[in-house]
Amino acid sequence: MLILGIETSCDETAASVVKDGVNILSNVISSSLSRHKKFGGVVPEIATRHHAENIDKVVNGSLHKAGIGIEEIDAVAVTDGPGLVGALLTGISCAKAISYSLKKPLIAVDHLKAHVYSAIMVKNAPRFPFVGLVISGGHTRLYLVEGFNEFELLGDTVDDAIGEAYDKVSKILGLGYPGGPVIDALAKKGNPNAIKFTCKAVNGTLDFSFSGIKTAVLYYVQGQGKTKKEDICASFQEAVLKVIAENSIKALEKYKIKSFVAGGGVSANSRFREMMQREARYRDFELYFPPLDLCSDNASMVAGLGYRLFKLGAKTALDITARV
Repeated sequence: MLILGIETSCDETAASVVKDGVNILSNVISSSLSRHKKFGGVVPEIATRHHAENIDKVVNGSLHKAGIGIEEIDAVAVTDGPGLVGALLTGISCAKAISYSLKKPLIAVDHLKAHVYSAIMVKNAPRFPFVGLVISGGHTRLYLVEGFNEFELLGDTVDDAIGEAYDKVSKILGLGYPGGPVIDALAKKGNPNAIKFTCKAVNGTLDFSFSGIKTAVLYYVQGQGKTKKEDICASFQEAVLKVIAENSIKALEKYKIKSFVAGGGVSANSRFREMMQREARYRDFELYFPPLDLCSDNASMVAGLGYRLFKLGAKTALDITARV
């Protein structure tokens, strides 16, 4: 079964054709990231204009790369949220038009659930239930996942998402946008124990808070400007990733789960992967990360999860709109 996936939740315009939920035939992405760099973050109006200008080319390119005509798809899956309203509406409008004109089923896909699915787009996927983690520019969430559409929220950020914290610290240090890759790279050259930054779970729950450590980094830089940036990056990163790893382990132990799945842009972080691989060996649980090209926003995860939802009987009416 061939599913055309469309993803426009933020600054990537993406389309993909996936067969039977796991076989990626194409994965085309056009990013507007370079247009946002000078602003230090995503500007919704710029992202939306990029989607509107590129959606047709991206969809056609995805079909061409997959070697099929648009009439050969069996259904179209599209991200309906969460995300930027204008950006989402571009993809939704395109998906609606394709669905209506071809009389093909339309399937709405949750962006965060798709990130979790990106790590299990494999034939030997983990059995349900498992603990799922989304760590990205806009979200930090822990789920108990009991089915392809059965997600129970266990923990969430009460302020900044992990990706936002990286971006803000990067801005404080003058490292540019986005902050995740550059901080990860510099941290490898620094001492993670050089500075004692503190980041803890919220009141003993599985929730997260990252605004405090961002402020701590700011005050430290203002007062100790001579400290090497590599050490600041390493110390900051160690603190924020440690609390994510700790909450993830707590969730596994609380629900007696033996499989852990992580997705989202920050799941590409090399230090976090090292942390969880060490914990998996020590505590004997299965660990699933997406391949690096599926960590950031993409349409393969949307098409893949769309297939699973369709097989469960999901069909979406043409009056859907964006969910923030």
